[in-house]
Amino acid sequence: MLEQFWATAPTSYKVLVFSAMGLIAIGLVLSIVGNTSGNQGLAMASLPVIGAGLLLHVTGLVVRGQKIRKSYKK
Repeated sequence: MLEQFWATAPTSYKVLVFSAMGLIAIGLVLSIVGNTSGNQGLAMASLPVIGAGLLLHVTGLVVRGQKIRKSYKK
């Protein structure tokens, strides 16, 4: 089912998923660099980036749930 959903998923869902993964990855890199270099400002700045990625991830789950719910009603 997962392969079928990805093949038929709306573009908005795919954009949300890749944007979420990108923001989380950037946030993690910023956090690691900030903590290893002792730059607490950079480490703290990474938290909102990770949070934005998580919000996009949840939004993607909502979009996917709506799509699946609509397909069951048909």
